[in-house]
Amino acid sequence: MSIFPFASLSPWSGPLHERLWAWTGHIAAALLVLLVGLWLARWLGRLSARTLERVHHDLTVARFLESLIKISLYIVVVIAALGQLGVQTTSLLAMLGAAGLAIGLALQKSLADFAAGVLLLILRPYKVGDSIEVVGVSGTVERIHLFQSVINSFDNRQLFVPNSKILSDVLINTSVLGQRRIDLLITLAPQADLLRAKQLLAELCDADERILSEPAPAIGVQDLTELGVQVYLRPWVRAADYGGTRSDLLEAIKMRFDAEGIELALRLIPV
Repeated sequence: MSIFPFASLSPWSGPLHERLWAWTGHIAAALLVLLVGLWLARWLGRLSARTLERVHHDLTVARFLESLIKISLYIVVVIAALGQLGVQTTSLLAMLGAAGLAIGLALQKSLADFAAGVLLLILRPYKVGDSIEVVGVSGTVERIHLFQSVINSFDNRQLFVPNSKILSDVLINTSVLGQRRIDLLITLAPQADLLRAKQLLAELCDADERILSEPAPAIGVQDLTELGVQVYLRPWVRAADYGGTRSDLLEAIKMRFDAEGIELALRLIPV
């Protein structure tokens, strides 16, 4: 049934001017349903996402739900618009069901990605904003779509990773626990003062405000090798400070050891 009275005229019978008038009504009704429906679908998607984010403070589920609602409503709107053009929607739905089965068999990979996306939302191994490492890539999670997750790499590239690959691979979430341990292994020359070196490492950790006092940094001898004494340094930092602190700490160790005359063992690489 059309939303316009004059669109109820049959476009297939009657004088030419009546058929043209009928087609005008059908097309106008279809366009109106399509435009209003698409706008409403986007609005409802954003509204549901904002509501869920405001109530549960969960950006991950909110964005996933927004995509799911919009795509579902888009399908309904297109079917309703076709109905205004006189297309038998009952037959269309039956055809869509049969086509959906055939497409589903052809697109098993996409369906696996969709199912994986749902499982990722249930299992919650990561959320939007987390830093993760998976399938050989690392970065910050920007969005979880129906079929893929968007990850912004640390060198400013946007990566689109299928959800099924993420679910089947070993995933490292470096944000969920809030703290990370820096593991450094420093090899001292045989003649270096071991006790002084350990004291300097402790001082460097105390001087860096990013290094946490609890858990306290661990400093000790890892091994005795032909090159010299291997000393481990294991301070704890906030997850967001990991990269910068590790780099700065290595630089500070090299400069302080040079200033104190503590030699590091170097392996000569044959040319």
